Amino acid sequence: MDSGIYVVVRHPQYLGFLLFVLALVLMSQHWLSIVSWIIGSTLFYRDVLREEQMSIQKFGDDYKRYMEKVPRMNFIAGVFRLAQRRK
Repeated sequence: MDSGIYVVVRHPQYLGFLLFVLALVLMSQHWLSIVSWIIGSTLFYRDVLREEQMSIQKFGDDYKRYMEKVPRMNFIAGVFRLAQRRK
């Protein structure tokens, strides 16, 4: 991928979902919501790692090179890396 949001982060759909649920948790301001978000996010992140392993098996070295260039879900680092590449 060398265009669109996939140049900034490898898993924008997962990142968006985690941030959306975090916003809901912060709005509820209940300790049980926070605990649920932590557990759910941990399990969700595990799925992301498993998906990456499947992508490595399917796409091989091309995906490994993509992983080196684009962060998993850190959009701040992704924007910074994109700005550096465009210089």
